[in-house]
Amino acid sequence: MTAYKNLSVEELKELKTKLDAEFEEVKARGLNLDMSRGKPSAEQLNLSMGMMDVLTSDTDLICQEGVDCRNYGVLDGIAEAKQLLADMMEVPKQNIIIFGNSSLNVMYDQIARSMTHGVLGSTPWAKLDKVKFLCPVPGYDRHFAITEHFGIEMINVPMTATGPDMDVVEKLVAEDDAIKGIWCVPKYSNPQGITYSDETVRRFARLKPAAEDFRIYWDNAYGIHHLYEDKQDQLIEILEECERAGNPNLAYKFSSTSKISFPGSGIAAIASSDENLAEIRKQMQVQTIGHDKVNQLRHARFFGDINGMVAHMKKHADILRPKFDAVLETLDRELGELEIGSWIAPRGGYFISFDSMEGCAKAIVAKAKEAGLVMTGAGATFPYGKDPKDSNIRIAPSYPTLEDLKVAAEIFVLSVKIVSVDKLLGNL
Repeated sequence: MTAYKNLSVEELKELKTKLDAEFEEVKARGLNLDMSRGKPSAEQLNLSMGMMDVLTSDTDLICQEGVDCRNYGVLDGIAEAKQLLADMMEVPKQNIIIFGNSSLNVMYDQIARSMTHGVLGSTPWAKLDKVKFLCPVPGYDRHFAITEHFGIEMINVPMTATGPDMDVVEKLVAEDDAIKGIWCVPKYSNPQGITYSDETVRRFARLKPAAEDFRIYWDNAYGIHHLYEDKQDQLIEILEECERAGNPNLAYKFSSTSKISFPGSGIAAIASSDENLAEIRKQMQVQTIGHDKVNQLRHARFFGDINGMVAHMKKHADILRPKFDAVLETLDRELGELEIGSWIAPRGGYFISFDSMEGCAKAIVAKAKEAGLVMTGAGATFPYGKDPKDSNIRIAPSYPTLEDLKVAAEIFVLSVKIVSVDKLLGNL
């Protein structure tokens, strides 16, 4: 294959005629495919159906603390669930609080508490003239939606192969006390699949922010979501590094079972320092009587321990791996030598990040939709939905069947080719 940029104008026009004819054939099939969200497939959800049989009307629902899980009591999570998620998050059991089904809910609440009541006695953010957050890009759209919802100004920080550009992060947080936090997906990041290097994690732990209430929002959503048994990224533990660096209160660590058991009815957790958690528990006493203990018990008894959870995730990987491999194979085969896009082959997580030629992403997504394929909206991986280069597209292989996914991947690369030719011909 010849790189498109090396083709003459006449060759590009001839290629466009051929590609347009292929596209019309695809459109005529009337396809309806969706590769827009990183949802588990029904096949993955079925892996956890045994959880429905763990508790019955005859089951003893008394947890380790001796509390009846049907009744009041145990504000911050039953011991069994704490142990399970503490092991998953690689933190001490006493440094974790269990919540409901969504870690996003926990992050939202943490921002809301900071707005209304401040952080460890600091001025509530809502009373400040300006509050800012750092946002590694491309990043997770739902993180950005939370900060935008609260009127927090978001500042882009470029991602590198080892995590966020720490030179930029260190400079910004040291100079501006209006910067109160940074969003992080440190392992198999959304959408690039990058895992932060040891040095990046240690530099985070050693940050010297101008704001005493600055916090790292460490969303370790994909901590055990490996795709390959023999190729697994390792991430050193942030809270331990913060403690070692003399910054024990610097980070909040979030996780959940959303893509392990059932996204709609899993359990979530926050881990942090004793002081941070004491403040959160105090506020929870007003907010709630505690989260669903029956569901916590169900999870703990279904998985048994972290070994049971790891074995369960290998079954997820067996379903996901062929899907990721199919998309990556199509990208390599169809686009590998054309120099009209780049991508990273992740070792885990839920997404593949594709970067088109500048100014092409929106047109590629629109072209794919015209052919019957819905993609994540271009720009979604940037704050305010504004990708300054209009190049990043998030590919979500998990939900479609493998057969549909192979068709979707072919439509995607065809759309990339057509839009790239248009770009080179000056038609965009």
